[in-house]
Amino acid sequence: MIICTNKMEYPLRSQCQRVQKQAMVSKEKERASLVLMKSALGRGSVDAVSQQMASHPQYLESFLRAQHYILHMDGPLPLPCRHYIAIMAAARHHCNYLVYLHSAQFLRLGGDPLWLQGLEAAPPRLRLLDHINKVLAHQPWLAACSHIKTLLKCGESCWSLAELVQAVVILAHCHSLCSFVFGSNADSGHPAPPSKSPNGTPPTLCAFDAANGNPNGPLCLDNAAEQITRRWSVDSSSDMLCLRERIHRAQEERDKREERMLHAQTLQQADVEEDDEMMCLADPSRFVTDPDFDYQDFARRDEDHFQVFRVQDYSWEDHGFSLANRLYSDIGHLLDERFRSVTAVTSPHGPELKRAVWNYIHCMLGIRYDDYDYGEVDRLLERDLKVYIKAVACFPDPSRSSARPLGWAPLKTSERIHVNLLIMEARLQAELLYALRAITQYMVA
Repeated sequence: MIICTNKMEYPLRSQCQRVQKQAMVSKEKERASLVLMKSALGRGSVDAVSQQMASHPQYLESFLRAQHYILHMDGPLPLPCRHYIAIMAAARHHCNYLVYLHSAQFLRLGGDPLWLQGLEAAPPRLRLLDHINKVLAHQPWLAACSHIKTLLKCGESCWSLAELVQAVVILAHCHSLCSFVFGSNADSGHPAPPSKSPNGTPPTLCAFDAANGNPNGPLCLDNAAEQITRRWSVDSSSDMLCLRERIHRAQEERDKREERMLHAQTLQQADVEEDDEMMCLADPSRFVTDPDFDYQDFARRDEDHFQVFRVQDYSWEDHGFSLANRLYSDIGHLLDERFRSVTAVTSPHGPELKRAVWNYIHCMLGIRYDDYDYGEVDRLLERDLKVYIKAVACFPDPSRSSARPLGWAPLKTSERIHVNLLIMEARLQAELLYALRAITQYMVA
């Protein structure tokens, strides 16, 4: 009898391929859950923004890493001041969600409650940011060297270059985040924690893995072997080898469990106190001056007065990245990771549509690429999509918009979120380019 080994090996090879595919899907789900766990550690809850972004876990991880660094890690600005600047930025777009969220963080970190009575109650040096905040939020092409000089040469209230760069990054981050919140309808209610266990951690997650920065660890190791057994097929010897390897890794993790649990408890004791604090419902209008100042179509401006910003003359890669990193250590790398992650998100529409969305947003903000054919924008973006993008990027203000821009195109939720992410990151980069160019002009003047 002749035995054809190839035919006998093929089913086993197919099973291994199925197992590998299941492993990839499972790993992606675990990654999304663990990234959400990192977001939850600070408050014992998962905020609405992170929930929206969870369909793209790799991007979410880069977003949370940058946001945590900007608001909580080393930097020239005190922590309460960072959140107050975030309140000022969110208030320009009347984003109740972010104003409430940062007001609570501001108080938790020891900020003066009197400052929340309005911008006039804040210290003079914070009030000096109002003009650059207004300009970057609505007409960033107006950012000029003179604005930077005013902030850096104003006596006792003057800013240092390092402080100003961090403040600008916070402003741009929150302005662009307002667009995402508006487009994804994440501000439909006040920030509220979901159901959670008594220790402040969502009941389906284990704190110790995320707290120790292990994005690939299992969700819970109480009965790791049993969980793996349920998840994996054991129909072949190859599957058994995979199973043994996973069980071995789980046992190694279990040996470190006590140390991880102790570390997680330390984090929870320090951070989860916010759960019991009352949310400060500060009125966004208290932090807004010149409320009629809004976005104006750049294409209709006097071209002789407002020159088009050409990326070939000043780009993020060649200029903005290095300046940001020099004046605010590591922020350039973190922001660059966000820009790269959002363009790397898989999409059925292909890279051409991603670039069309990105360049269309920059075009509305006065930034143009000499090597791009803008006829592609009209070819790839339907009119309804262009209306949606403009509303989310330029008018993310629920107090001004007659209707929310949520009725566009029959897209899956993850695809719609991806478009919102592109809008947010393109707007973030545009604001940073204008602000950093103005700082560069001041430095070389």
